[in-house]
Amino acid sequence: MDIRSQISMVFHLDKCIGCHTCSIACKNIWTDRKGTEYMWWNNVETKPGTGFPTRWEDQEKYKGGWEENKGKLRLKSTDKLKSFTNIFHNPNMPSMDDYYEPWTYDYKALFNPKGSDDQPTAKPISMVSGEYIDIKAGPNWDDDLSGSSVYAKNDINLENLTDEQRDQMFAIERLVMFYFPRICNHCLNPACVASCPSGAMYKRGEDGIVLIDQKRCRAWRSCVSACPYKKTYFNWKSGKSEKCILCFPRVETGQAPACFHSCVGRIRYLGVLLYDAEKIEETASLPEDQIVQAQRDMILDPFDKNVIAEAKKNGIADSTIEAAQNSPVYDFVKKWGIALPPHVEYRTLPMLFYVPPLLPVMSAQDGKQVKNVNEDFFPDFDKARLPIKYLANMFSGGDEKFVRYALEKQSAIRAYRRAVTVGDIDIKDAERALIKADSSKEEAEAIYQAVSLSTFNERFVIPASHREQAIEMYEDPLKHKQETGFGFNEEPKRGL
Repeated sequence: MDIRSQISMVFHLDKCIGCHTCSIACKNIWTDRKGTEYMWWNNVETKPGTGFPTRWEDQEKYKGGWEENKGKLRLKSTDKLKSFTNIFHNPNMPSMDDYYEPWTYDYKALFNPKGSDDQPTAKPISMVSGEYIDIKAGPNWDDDLSGSSVYAKNDINLENLTDEQRDQMFAIERLVMFYFPRICNHCLNPACVASCPSGAMYKRGEDGIVLIDQKRCRAWRSCVSACPYKKTYFNWKSGKSEKCILCFPRVETGQAPACFHSCVGRIRYLGVLLYDAEKIEETASLPEDQIVQAQRDMILDPFDKNVIAEAKKNGIADSTIEAAQNSPVYDFVKKWGIALPPHVEYRTLPMLFYVPPLLPVMSAQDGKQVKNVNEDFFPDFDKARLPIKYLANMFSGGDEKFVRYALEKQSAIRAYRRAVTVGDIDIKDAERALIKADSSKEEAEAIYQAVSLSTFNERFVIPASHREQAIEMYEDPLKHKQETGFGFNEEPKRGL
């Protein structure tokens, strides 16, 4: 058993209001430099939709993630032969058209216009070429357009749905949408790290955050192709790759990442998990419908005495173990079983989990009518506005039972809380519904507390970083402390 700790996240999709505050907070802090104009380390998509970059989930096009071949894992995007043949051209690399050409506006046309009877206008200008452009796309171009034939109907997750299910989704009276915020998943088996020829990408041993060493990056851009979630970007100005760093300077000082801190809907939870690293390859090699459960099994009980003892042997600090015991992520993923990883079929074992949205399935079909109020505790999810198969394609490798379990438990808790607060549902019926959904009154109250009433410190349980121990691998901690804040502390060099 090789016990390690991992900073992990949960996003509750039922609470996201699509305000993009998280995206702007990240943009203002990290990607407001030259060459990062098109980068959105945090973005919020509308589902159904094509996302950012366009159809990023289409791995037939982008070849991201891993594939299982004769019991072994291999990258889809590259190998020794492909690295040589594609050295000057990568056919699976996203282009500017797949993202969008970033733009600003000719504001001087507003402030310094010549006298005229016409209202002055500010034309869009490319932030890359500096020329006037006709805007064709943007980072959230399909925002709120879940009913459109241009965006929603091109969602890759619709491929396994029947024609009847597709037609029902796009009927006017049944249109449905939900928001899907995304950041780097900081995966346990990151394809981006494995693909980097120069070794610039690495996963920190102390907390699992995936970073890029800017001094070692040589602009191979293999990481961009290999990441199936397309959360690694290329800075055209510096010639380096960049990605979400989970605001590690904030995390190291006990602060929540900027997108977490600014979230209006309070959908985000952050905590630490203990996991068995020896099972990574075995889990990632399993059939797609088995990965969700296997990944959960990798997560260890932080209260187990044997786990605690082994963790301490592996150098995990007492403060980290205590943080794991109070982790909201552990509760959502392992204890309650209602948070699921996105696209497990990519086999990267993401450590960002999502609670599937219950809101779109609250209206169920009854014959030719669509009723907005459930007459039973559990709506018929198979006839709901959003097919359960769609959510299963996103969050459980196509296996519907995991999504159904999460939705039924959430539905039962809603009925129970309605019985407690409103009283129009018999409390005994609500308690029976909890039992049917594999829950209890105690668990229902705990989930209600975590989702609705949790405080800032309960949503973000950040372990001490213990950087004084991590730096020992490279240099003397006291010498490092003296140099902190003064850059790399190198002598100036002449020439290029």
